[in-house]
Amino acid sequence: MRFSPGLLLLLPLLSPLAHAELIDDINDRGELRIVLQANTPPYNFKDGDKLTGFEVELGEQLAKEMDLRPSFITTDDADMLSGVETGKYDVAINHIAMTAELEDRFDFSEAYSEKPELAIPFQKGNPAFKVSLDNALHRVKADGRLKALSQKWLKPE
Repeated sequence: MRFSPGLLLLLPLLSPLAHAELIDDINDRGELRIVLQANTPPYNFKDGDKLTGFEVELGEQLAKEMDLRPSFITTDDADMLSGVETGKYDVAINHIAMTAELEDRFDFSEAYSEKPELAIPFQKGNPAFKVSLDNALHRVKADGRLKALSQKWLKPE
């Protein structure tokens, strides 16, 4: 049996790693699709018709740092993580703690809260998105915006 060099051209298409990186899709759209529940004050809730709270403002800051528009989608708990897993949503910012079970299913940002340790899950296998998200989070931490949001919404001692 002869090996055809043309087959080499098809190998990347057959690879499970051939999917587009999440950061490329997000940049093409120009928006970060953030899923959350709107019934968990002070993290995420509606004040009249306006979505607000600690994690809403954090999502706005992160999207801004990534040069994206934030697009918030509210949903129930059952749909939230499965929607991130399937790519329906880009991230879930809903006071989610990293657990071994979730780390098997998702990649996570750095923690944005230490006690409890909360982080942002997104689809596995997107290292460029992780770098972009972590860099945005680092800038929000470094200039004091995260601390100000915590003091405004969570009133830590």
